[in-house]
Amino acid sequence: MGLHAVTIFLSAFLLFQVQPLIGKHILPWFGGTPAVWTTCMLFFQIVLLAGYAYAHIIRTRLSTRGQVFLHVAVLIAAAVLLPIAPSAGWKPQEAGDPTWRILLTLAASVGLPYFALSATSPLVMAWASATRPGRSPYRLYAVSNAGSLLALASYPFLFEPLLRLRMQADVWSALFVSFVFLCGACGVFLWLAKRPEGGMPEPAAAPEPPARAGLFSRVLWLALAACGSALLLAVTNQMCSDVGVVPFLWVLPLAIYLVSFILCFESDRLYKRAIFWPLMVVGGSVALALLFGGVNVPITLQVGGYSLALFACCMVCHGELARLKPDPRRLTGYYLTMSAGGAVGGILVALVAPLVFSGYFELHFALGACFVLASLIFWREQFRTPHWKRRWAFPIVGTASVVAPIVAVGGLVMQARGEFQYALSTSRNFYGVLTVTEYYPDDPSTHYYSLCHGRILHGTQYANAPLRYEAVTYYGGPSGVGLAVRYGCEAAAARVGVVGLGTGTIAAHGRPGDTYRFYEINPAVLQLATSRFTYLADSRAKCEVVMGDARLSMEREEPQRYDVIALDAFSSDAIPVHLLTEEAFAIYLKHLKPEGVLAVHISNRFLDLEPVVLGMADRFGLGAAVVVSEDDDEAGLLGATWVLVTANREFLEYEAVRQAAQPANENTSARIVWTDDYSDLFRIVKLDRSDVGKTLLPEWLVPREPGETQDD
Repeated sequence: MGLHAVTIFLSAFLLFQVQPLIGKHILPWFGGTPAVWTTCMLFFQIVLLAGYAYAHIIRTRLSTRGQVFLHVAVLIAAAVLLPIAPSAGWKPQEAGDPTWRILLTLAASVGLPYFALSATSPLVMAWASATRPGRSPYRLYAVSNAGSLLALASYPFLFEPLLRLRMQADVWSALFVSFVFLCGACGVFLWLAKRPEGGMPEPAAAPEPPARAGLFSRVLWLALAACGSALLLAVTNQMCSDVGVVPFLWVLPLAIYLVSFILCFESDRLYKRAIFWPLMVVGGSVALALLFGGVNVPITLQVGGYSLALFACCMVCHGELARLKPDPRRLTGYYLTMSAGGAVGGILVALVAPLVFSGYFELHFALGACFVLASLIFWREQFRTPHWKRRWAFPIVGTASVVAPIVAVGGLVMQARGEFQYALSTSRNFYGVLTVTEYYPDDPSTHYYSLCHGRILHGTQYANAPLRYEAVTYYGGPSGVGLAVRYGCEAAAARVGVVGLGTGTIAAHGRPGDTYRFYEINPAVLQLATSRFTYLADSRAKCEVVMGDARLSMEREEPQRYDVIALDAFSSDAIPVHLLTEEAFAIYLKHLKPEGVLAVHISNRFLDLEPVVLGMADRFGLGAAVVVSEDDDEAGLLGATWVLVTANREFLEYEAVRQAAQPANENTSARIVWTDDYSDLFRIVKLDRSDVGKTLLPEWLVPREPGETQDD
């Protein structure tokens, strides 16, 4: 069993180590949004299903030696395709939904190695069971999950900060070769194992085959696994959309998911309904409260609360799965059904939810499904084998099993319906949820429209002159970008590049003869900016829009010689990290005139990006000014923080710039440089949230003083 345990441990370690590795590698190619990781997880779950199906088929259809020969051949073929780093040729060349391109990129780079690894655990467990018929192989499943957990825990804290991406891929490839030898040794051991008479270890008389699980049991296997998988991806989406798309926020939910597997399959005594069903109620209530609270909730409470809900619900899903496990001789079919459930959950979140839901409602659906499944399992057992030592407890538990799902589903539906209660229009695609809301239509002086990405305001426009033509919210004259355009574009026919279109507000600064060139990855944003909002049409400057990821588009372009580049790309409130790395800044500077200004919008609820941008200024030998503008209700301005980076010392000495510039905050003494291979969000998390930056909640969610009305 030792050889089998080491082999399974290493295969699981490699299986889960490659997920954040390859996800981080392709993240900058496809916009850096949470949906990139969701699509990666969908790919991994589908290939895992294919691997389990392969293991089940060859286990049931081939002889022992046939299994060994075929699987070793697959492993050797996978090793030949190493290393796993994807080719740059897979970078997208045009805008649009990149889901299928991501799937093809992953299939070409890591498809066969991942398939071989995914098939190994159930297959080697079956081999171990054949060579040691008296010992349960389910302990090896816990060993597999322990290897997976170690891979996830070590990646953000060891491999990611210490090794560059290429080196990570090389180390992974070397470990994969070692795994091939170990798996081959397991096959040789089974091949050469002998009975006392000298033959293969096959019984003289075939034992009675175990009874097949019923259809309803198989449906429960599928549904419980799908619910756990959907919860994993939905919670990951929820956390990443408001903070950042980084490996740690991928790894944490996945680690919690795996811990529940380890606990539930290690021993039947670790999963207790009396503990985890009430904990599920607590976790679901916390998640619902967080959904109602939205971005007003501190980051630590968000991460902790969603993690609690995920752990409690996954313990219920996986604990019930463990209670339903069949005879070991049926284990490959059991694992196949479980992996099919995982793939179904991934498909529901990654492919179906964006088509069906107008918002991020998959978490609502998954939480409600967990409560319903638990209630269904309870009543199924009562009808089959009722057992209550304390009969007085049955009415209490039975009532709770009916009331809890109804209350949970009702609360989730109410929150989902209220999410866009006042929305004029909503749309959702790969890049997120966009909401347009109309305010005060009966008052011409205050009538305006807003655009939100997720729950974060990305721009507004007044409906009537004169404010209709003014730059408002974060982009007014006193803001950092307003100063950059005013004093950085003094020459005639200035050129301004803008990363992130939003409502197109920055175009309001344009003068006749100027050119404003916007880079936008989301086609839905362009559609709204040219239909619901009129900044582009009203601008006196020539406005151009380049569709696609800004960094990739700029890589392909000849130097544009911009007087100002405004970096204002957010996905909800999450920053696309790949737009703030050293390599990205080198691209911006290639397109900027020597005396030009790079204006970086760093307003953020949870992250202090000032040390990162100032660190980049130091790295390239540039000066910088931090400009913090204040709210001005009469002018429609919201507080915002911009960092102006430039080699033009005269610009930094303008009186207006010097007066607006703020001293660097206390955290900037340790300035940070991010690269494509390294980024660390732990060092810039705002724990006190004294400066929350960008914000606008739907008015029905805004906290009010007693007696205060919505108009107030």
